[in-house]
Amino acid sequence: MVRGTLEVLLVGAKGLDDTDFLNNMDPYAILICRTQEQRSSTATGKGSEPEWNETFVFNVSDDVPELAIKLMDSDTFSDDFVGEAKISLEPLFSEGRIPPTVYNVVKDEEYRGEIKIGLTFIPEDNHGRYNEENFGGWRE
Repeated sequence: MVRGTLEVLLVGAKGLDDTDFLNNMDPYAILICRTQEQRSSTATGKGSEPEWNETFVFNVSDDVPELAIKLMDSDTFSDDFVGEAKISLEPLFSEGRIPPTVYNVVKDEEYRGEIKIGLTFIPEDNHGRYNEENFGGWRE
């Protein structure tokens, strides 16, 4: 079983359905990897073209099938669901890195824009290996 760290670079989104009629929407993303959940900052007033350029870190194993990203619009009384993207992690475990790529955002099985995500998988060190920088303290 492969274990390690998943680094997610949330770059931005384009062409999202603007759920606010009077103002530009204030989108944010919720990243979900099995039971772990993290929230991006709110791109206040950025409407359907937000940019985040934020990195998130998850602990994963190869039995985690996908990363889900829910896009929301922050509102005063209740937040609106804009759409979501689901990204299979299987290619990442064999490649190690997927450069920022565009994925479709879907709501009610309809296209609602796109989101750009970069992925990096860093496997956990195998037991028995050592980092020479930290071994024995002789490099100072």
